[in-house]
Order: sequence, then structure tokens, then C-alpha cells
Amino acid sequence: MTRAFVVVLDSVGCGGAPDAAAFGDEGANTLGHIVQTRGHLHVPNLASLGLGEVLRHGTGIKVDWTATRPAWAVATEVSMGKDTPSGHWELAGVPVPWEWHYFPDETPAFPTDILQLVHRHAGGSLANCHASGTVVIDEFAPQHLQTGHPICYTSADSVFQIAAHEETFGLEKLYDLCRALAPTLHGMRVGRVIARPFVGDAQAGWTRTSNRKDFAIPPPGDTICDIVSGAGGAVHAIGKIGDIFSMRGIDRCRKGDDRTLMTYLMDEMENAPDGALVFANFVEFDTDFGHRRDVEGYARHLEWFDREIGPVLAKAKDDDLIIFTADHGNDPTWHGTDHTREQVPVLVQGPASGFLGDIGFKDVGAMVLKHLGVAPTGKGTNT
Repeated sequence: MTRAFVVVLDSVGCGGAPDAAAFGDEGANTLGHIVQTRGHLHVPNLASLGLGEVLRHGTGIKVDWTATRPAWAVATEVSMGKDTPSGHWELAGVPVPWEWHYFPDETPAFPTDILQLVHRHAGGSLANCHASGTVVIDEFAPQHLQTGHPICYTSADSVFQIAAHEETFGLEKLYDLCRALAPTLHGMRVGRVIARPFVGDAQAGWTRTSNRKDFAIPPPGDTICDIVSGAGGAVHAIGKIGDIFSMRGIDRCRKGDDRTLMTYLMDEMENAPDGALVFANFVEFDTDFGHRRDVEGYARHLEWFDREIGPVLAKAKDDDLIIFTADHGNDPTWHGTDHTREQVPVLVQGPASGFLGDIGFKDVGAMVLKHLGVAPTGKGTNT
């Protein structure tokens, strides 16, 4: 028996998506532009697995990084979105067969029937616009505390987000509200209803907490989580993976900030049983630095991740498969604050070596199933 680990560095794209122009992203390159803008990036552990080769192959950018055990590929997405569910589902073997619904970038952003549903459950609402989460909370939090009405906003993703004060509004009340709205919004092909709790006050400022919860549409076919679980293997999720897959096929999910998640990944590396799939997402590349267009913060987080992953990899068993990849791009040098349509790196520690090819996202899932010796079910998967 053996184990498989899929670790998603959320939004660490490497440019070059062949259909990027259709998304307004021709020329976007998250990893490459960070390197070029900053002038240097110290990531020896990821470099040893072939990250420099990925950068050169995907974008033509050359870096002086040493690859001591390279096994790498560059993956391209076919789902018609540059969002979290599309990327993760396709990595797990299920490309999205529909187009998502996106709310217009205007105010008001939401149709009357959706607002009426919010009002029925919460008595009213605030914002009703496209916005950055931190900005909209800064603007509407005082009114939210005064009225008790939740802050409803969206982005360029297919999402309906609700921010509310974790203590005065209540965390479970926020979850219940999102849960009540989710079936209607999912019926419109809105991918996620996201609870965005925050704390603080006008004097100390407002801070979003780690108790975010995504209420996502279930995947339309069997993912690697379903397949491995159905074959009797343990499936352990780290970060927002449980939300993305609606906990389907997942035995356990542990959440927290990225530093906490790294301790969970170390624990899984030491203790996950034979035959297990461990699926992790490190989200702060995206939420804290990509969307905020913070090149230096993004670079430092990559260096932090690389530094911390070294001891984790040292705990791996000889027959483990460990894959580092991403779900989309979020170029911090790009215009706007949206994700960017890009190819993604696929770095492998395990039985493979050398250039593994120009592959599809779904080939990551196929690699996992092959390594674990588990056959696809054929129920909506393309692995």
C-alpha cells in the first residue's frame, strides 16, 4: 500500500493558458511576474522538484534554480472558469460541464428575488455590490452593527458572499443564513455561497476570522475523493477542500490559517494510513496577496511555504506520491483584483522523474488513482 498527497498552492499559476485572451488575461503570469518584479525568489525545495523548469517551459522565463530531483509538468484547464471549484474539481477528475452564473458588476448587483430571500431570513441586507471583502467590511460594518443586517457582496467569481460580525450577529446564524440561501443560488449555477465572519469594532478595526465557510455546489461526478473513499481508502482534507467538495467522499477536514494548515500537513505526513489520499489547499496566496495585488507579500509567502515544506517532505515515505499544483492564477501585477486564467505547475515527489508533459488538470487526478491502484468509477469522471 501507499499514500497520495495533493497540495494546492491556491492561485500560483505559471502563465501561458492558450485561451487566456478570452478571459482578458493574455500575458498574465503569477509566478513569472513575481520573479521579474521582485528580482529574486528563494524557493529551493520547490525548485528541486522542477519549478524553474516549469517557469521556463510555461513562460520562457529563465531562473538560476537547481533541480536535484525534478518530476514536473505544466497543466491546462478545460473548464470555462478561472474559479476555485472549477480548478479543484478538474484536478480531481471532473471538469465542469456548465457555465457559471456571474452577477453583473454594477450596483445593485443582485436580483430582487435573491434580496427578498435574504430579507426573509435576516430582516434586511447591506451593500449589494461587487467589492473587495476587506473594503466592503470597512465601509458597512458600522451600519451592520447598528441594524443587524448582513453585508452581501460578490466578485468576478461566481459567488454570493455574506459578511457578518462573528460575535454580535453570531457565527451559527451566519452559517444558517448561507445554508438557507444556497439551494436557490446553486439552482442559478452560482458556484458558492460564502460565509465571511469578522470581528472588531470601529476603534480597533475589523478583522476577518478563519471561520470562513463555503457552501458549494456538489461536483457533478465522482471525484478522486469519492473514488478513493469508495475503494476503502481514508480521505483527509486540509483547508477549504471540505467546503469545495461539499465534504463528499471526505472523512475528515481540518481548517485554519496557512501556518496552522502546515502543522496539519506535517501530521498527515507522519500519520496518514496506507491507502490514504490527503488533499490540501493553502489559500492565503490567493486571498491575502493575489487579490490584494501585493507582490512582496506573495513572494514572502512563497518563501515561507518553501521553507516550511522542507521538513514535511523529509517525513515522506519512499512510496508516497506528493503533488504540488494550483487551481488558477492570481497575478499580483495584473489589472483589477480577479483571478487570472493561467496554466499551473505540477511538481511531483514520488516514482516519476523528468518532464511529465503538457497535461490537463484532470491528469493530476488520474495520476493519484493510478498511484493508489484505484480504478475510476466512470460516473462523470474523465480520469
